[in-house]
Amino acid sequence: MDIQLKRGILDVCVLAAIKNEESYGYKIIKDMKPYIEMSESTLYTILKRLESANMLTVRTAEHDGRLRKYYKITDAGLDRIKSFKEEWREVMSIYQFVVKEDDGND
Repeated sequence: MDIQLKRGILDVCVLAAIKNEESYGYKIIKDMKPYIEMSESTLYTILKRLESANMLTVRTAEHDGRLRKYYKITDAGLDRIKSFKEEWREVMSIYQFVVKEDDGND
Protein backbone atom coordinates (compact mmCIF):
# COMPACT_ATOMS: atom_id res chain seq x y z
CA MET A 1 0.00 0.00 0.00
CA ASP A 2 1.19 3.50 -0.79
CA ILE A 3 2.87 4.97 2.32
CA GLN A 4 1.03 8.30 2.10
CA LEU A 5 -2.32 6.57 1.78
CA LYS A 6 -1.55 4.32 4.74
CA ARG A 7 -0.38 7.31 6.78
CA GLY A 8 -3.63 9.15 6.10
CA ILE A 9 -5.70 6.11 7.00
CA LEU A 10 -3.83 5.61 10.28
CA ASP A 11 -4.32 9.27 11.18
CA VAL A 12 -8.07 8.94 10.68
CA CYS A 13 -8.14 5.68 12.66
CA VAL A 14 -6.55 7.44 15.64
CA LEU A 15 -9.00 10.33 15.35
CA ALA A 16 -11.88 7.85 15.22
CA ALA A 17 -10.58 6.15 18.37
CA ILE A 18 -10.97 9.42 20.31
CA LYS A 19 -14.03 10.72 18.48
CA ASN A 20 -16.52 10.05 21.30
CA GLU A 21 -14.35 10.61 24.37
CA GLU A 22 -10.86 11.67 25.30
CA SER A 23 -8.39 8.85 25.68
CA TYR A 24 -4.74 8.01 26.34
CA GLY A 25 -2.12 6.09 24.39
CA TYR A 26 -2.51 2.57 25.78
CA LYS A 27 -6.31 2.73 25.56
CA ILE A 28 -6.18 4.01 21.99
CA ILE A 29 -3.99 1.06 20.98
CA LYS A 30 -6.27 -1.35 22.85
CA ASP A 31 -9.42 0.09 21.23
CA MET A 32 -7.91 -0.14 17.76
CA LYS A 33 -6.41 -3.62 18.18
CA PRO A 34 -9.44 -5.57 16.84
CA TYR A 35 -9.17 -3.57 13.62
CA ILE A 36 -5.53 -2.63 13.17
CA GLU A 37 -2.21 -3.35 14.88
CA MET A 38 -0.16 -0.31 15.80
CA SER A 39 3.02 0.05 17.82
CA GLU A 40 3.33 2.65 20.55
CA SER A 41 6.06 4.46 18.64
CA THR A 42 3.84 4.73 15.56
CA LEU A 43 0.89 5.93 17.66
CA TYR A 44 2.86 8.64 19.43
CA THR A 45 4.28 9.89 16.13
CA ILE A 46 0.73 10.15 14.78
CA LEU A 47 -0.54 11.86 17.95
CA LYS A 48 2.19 14.50 17.69
CA ARG A 49 1.39 15.08 14.02
CA LEU A 50 -2.34 15.41 14.76
CA GLU A 51 -1.65 17.79 17.63
CA SER A 52 0.54 19.95 15.37
CA ALA A 53 -2.30 20.02 12.83
CA ASN A 54 -4.74 21.14 15.56
CA MET A 55 -6.84 18.01 15.09
CA LEU A 56 -6.57 17.08 18.74
CA THR A 57 -5.72 18.67 22.05
CA VAL A 58 -3.63 17.22 24.85
CA ARG A 59 -3.90 17.57 28.58
CA THR A 60 -1.80 15.96 31.28
CA ALA A 61 -3.29 14.54 34.47
CA GLU A 62 -2.06 12.35 37.28
CA HIS A 63 -3.27 8.75 37.27
CA ASP A 64 -2.09 6.24 39.88
CA GLY A 65 0.81 8.51 40.82
CA ARG A 66 2.00 8.94 37.24
CA LEU A 67 1.39 11.63 34.66
CA ARG A 68 -0.74 10.54 31.73
CA LYS A 69 -1.50 12.45 28.53
CA TYR A 70 -5.13 12.55 27.47
CA TYR A 71 -6.07 13.32 23.88
CA LYS A 72 -9.32 14.94 22.74
CA ILE A 73 -10.49 15.48 19.18
CA THR A 74 -11.10 19.03 17.93
CA ASP A 75 -13.54 20.32 15.33
CA ALA A 76 -10.72 20.12 12.78
CA GLY A 77 -10.26 16.44 13.66
CA LEU A 78 -13.98 15.78 13.27
CA ASP A 79 -13.86 17.56 9.90
CA ARG A 80 -10.96 15.30 8.85
CA ILE A 81 -13.03 12.20 9.64
CA LYS A 82 -15.93 13.60 7.61
CA SER A 83 -13.62 14.36 4.67
CA PHE A 84 -12.12 10.89 4.87
CA LYS A 85 -15.57 9.29 4.65
CA GLU A 86 -16.37 11.32 1.54
CA GLU A 87 -12.99 10.52 -0.04
CA TRP A 88 -13.37 6.83 0.77
CA ARG A 89 -16.71 6.64 -1.04
CA GLU A 90 -14.88 7.81 -4.16
CA VAL A 91 -12.09 5.27 -3.60
CA MET A 92 -14.66 2.48 -3.23
CA SER A 93 -16.37 3.58 -6.43
CA ILE A 94 -13.04 3.41 -8.27
CA TYR A 95 -12.36 -0.01 -6.73
CA GLN A 96 -15.74 -1.28 -7.93
CA PHE A 97 -14.89 -0.07 -11.45
CA VAL A 98 -11.48 -1.77 -11.39
CA VAL A 99 -12.80 -5.15 -10.20
CA LYS A 100 -16.09 -5.24 -12.16
CA GLU A 101 -14.50 -7.06 -15.10
CA ASP A 102 -12.65 -9.59 -12.97
CA ASP A 103 -15.54 -12.04 -12.46
CA GLY A 104 -13.24 -14.11 -10.24
CA ASN A 105 -10.27 -14.08 -12.64
CA ASP A 106 -7.64 -12.65 -10.28
